[in-house]
Amino acid sequence: MHPAPWRSQRGSLPFFSDLLGVGGAEPVRVAVTRMDHFPSDWDLPAYQTPGSAAADLRNAGPAVTLASLERTLVPTGLRVAIPPGFEGQVRPRSGLAMRRGLTLPNTPGTIDSDYRGEILVPMVNLDAAPRTIGHGERIAQLLIAPVARLVWDETADLPETERGEGGFGSTGR
Repeated sequence: MHPAPWRSQRGSLPFFSDLLGVGGAEPVRVAVTRMDHFPSDWDLPAYQTPGSAAADLRNAGPAVTLASLERTLVPTGLRVAIPPGFEGQVRPRSGLAMRRGLTLPNTPGTIDSDYRGEILVPMVNLDAAPRTIGHGERIAQLLIAPVARLVWDETADLPETERGEGGFGSTGR
């Protein structure tokens, strides 16, 4: 019997580079470097289910406690080379946000294809109580997405639409 296509050759869960082509999309190869503070016994970020859109990032730094509304940058211990034409999107983990009030103050956070520094995850505690982010805890998700380049077409007037200038709830509840 052949393993499920989303299973990693190295274990029960797929690795970051293993799953990017599942579902008909072409795989996107992303070079990754483990920094000194990325524990040697850790696997690279992995998808938790076959339908997961993003791979989980972990806190590679020491445990940190955030007071209510406090922000910090959490190190992942990884550096990546995202290919031109793509971006990395760092997104919150829904369970972490819902259960503990820990989320990202800007989301999605963008990792540009020419950035080569460590992936640092800005986190904020929205809970009233202090919250601790443990070493090794899954803190965010990384998704790789194609990017269309913008080309301005300056004009005096824009085409009319039914919506027009309505925004911020103008389409109703």
